[in-house]
Amino acid sequence: MKLIYPAILTPCIEKEGYTIEIPDLPGCISEGKDMADAIEMGKDAACGWIIDELENGNNVPQQLFPFKEPELINSKKIISLLVLNIDQYLSLIHISEPTRQAEIS
Repeated sequence: MKLIYPAILTPCIEKEGYTIEIPDLPGCISEGKDMADAIEMGKDAACGWIIDELENGNNVPQQLFPFKEPELINSKKIISLLVLNIDQYLSLIHISEPTRQAEIS
């Protein structure tokens, strides 16, 4: 299962790096030492968020397009799209239980 979600990257003020937030996944926030790291950390957080929801019997949240946030105009925030490969993520975290994978796929 592949999903795409918009994400907002914000430069950290106190230290180098970026905070990444996935607005369609409430509370799904992470950060990284640079933009590339923040995007990878955001993908990891988002995949974990979605798997947790599915394991609890909830639906995958709808990806909202187009993404429009008026406060982003003239700000230092950056919009990116995260491509999430849930099946690949599951194999990386070594979940090999057939029933769990069948429930999630």
